[in-house]
Amino acid sequence: MFLRESGRKHGLDINLEALVRPELDSGVPGGPELLEFAEAVIGPDRARLDAARNTLAEKLSRATVTGASAIAGNFSKNDRIADAIGIPIEPSDFQPTKVMRAQLGLNDFKSAANTFRHFRDD
Repeated sequence: MFLRESGRKHGLDINLEALVRPELDSGVPGGPELLEFAEAVIGPDRARLDAARNTLAEKLSRATVTGASAIAGNFSKNDRIADAIGIPIEPSDFQPTKVMRAQLGLNDFKSAANTFRHFRDD
């Protein structure tokens, strides 16, 4: 949701569906390289991660690699902490994501049973 809104602020037309259909243009500068980096970060293949970092640095900048790495690490940390201590999503944050969750198929992920179990989409 924040990506879409910050994109609008900067005059970009962000296509969130590209997050689950990488053949689409996300509208984010360096989008394919960022998606490859994100996939490599969560995977076990060190050579793939090294290649993704190098490509991202060449396409955008070395600072982008640093920023993307920090964001990935911070997201992982926050997600794990919230899951571990049982922080629920606020209803006011949940409802505006209804269309986006349906569009991206997020309700179909196994983890959605935990994340969304307290809410119903009426």
